[in-house]
This record gives sequence, structure tokens and C-alpha cells, in this order.
Amino acid sequence: MGDGTHNSILKDEPVTPVGKDISDHLKVTRRFVEVYCKHHHPPAQGSVCEQCQNLIDYARTRLERCPYDPKPKCKDCRTHCYKPNYREHMKAVMRFSGMYFVKRGRLDWLVRYFVLNRPRGTSRP
Repeated sequence: MGDGTHNSILKDEPVTPVGKDISDHLKVTRRFVEVYCKHHHPPAQGSVCEQCQNLIDYARTRLERCPYDPKPKCKDCRTHCYKPNYREHMKAVMRFSGMYFVKRGRLDWLVRYFVLNRPRGTSRP
């Protein structure tokens, strides 16, 4: 971080993603947040409450600005770009929703999460 190579991710400067398709990451993130919101917050007018929609929007911004290709799992990343309150919220979402999908046999969402976050060059499970 001190070498200046990843400073743009921490500022509000737009960074154009190069050769990355973040739509799959966003799809999984949105689904995890929807499950969490449904079980933790009062019913929202849309699919999620305002607080959870803010988290989704923040996650989109962080994905678009990620300097790594391929993008690592946030918990394994050297550059923690999430602000502490968003990071804790996202950890709670992932923890709850991951177990929710396991308990209900929806392993397809977990497989998507792990396939999207596997190191490049490794074979698919």
C-alpha cells in the first residue's frame, strides 16, 4: 500500500475495470444480501431495505475499483478497501446467507461464490 500502486481504490476516483466481468460477482452478492435482509430487517418496498441497498451499491463500487485480476476473496485480500462498518455488515451477510443456503440445500449459490473466487489457472470442481 505504501508504494502508491493501490491508492486509487481508497479514494473516490473512478477506476475503469479492465477485462473483468463483475456481473456474476454482483449477482451472488445481491442474492446473499436479499436473503440476509429478508430475515433481519422489516419488509422493504423493493427486494431489500435502504441499508442493504446501500451495501449492494457500495459492493458494486468496490468491485469496479478492484485493482486485482482475478479478484481475490475480500477476506484474503491484501488491500482491505471496505470501510469498517460496511466490512462488518458484509461479513454478517456472508456468514448468515452462506449457512442459510447450506441448510436449505441451495449449494448452487455457494458453488457460484467459490467458483468466482478461485485462483486463475485452477480447474473447475
